[in-house]
Amino acid sequence: MTHITTLHNPQEAHQTLQRLWGWLKPRLLQGQRITLSVEEERRNLPQNALLHATLQDIAARREWAGRKWETEVWKRLLVAAWMRANGDQVLVVPALDGHGVDVVFQRTSRLSKAQMAELIDFIQAWDAQA
Repeated sequence: MTHITTLHNPQEAHQTLQRLWGWLKPRLLQGQRITLSVEEERRNLPQNALLHATLQDIAARREWAGRKWETEVWKRLLVAAWMRANGDQVLVVPALDGHGVDVVFQRTSRLSKAQMAELIDFIQAWDAQA
């Protein structure tokens, strides 16, 4: 059984979990193993559009390290800065071809709605202060 449900309020969540328990309990008693996954709602299209519009605006107006950068470079720089500001680790690893290093950072497509809102706020605050 695979079922994806978006929960909107505590009452709906409680009812859904009760129904789920009715389905789960007999299977668990039979010794079956069940994988249950619960996650926050992912970022949405309007947030993604706002993020990219903000990044395009920054790319058009700003320089960093003495030069202009494409939107994708600004995205990587700002996501990495946001991660560090939140205490998350950005991975810097030797390049696979042995020339230099590569930075491995959080993909915005995997952010929750709340995380995306925080990222956008971080970028807008950085832009206002820089």
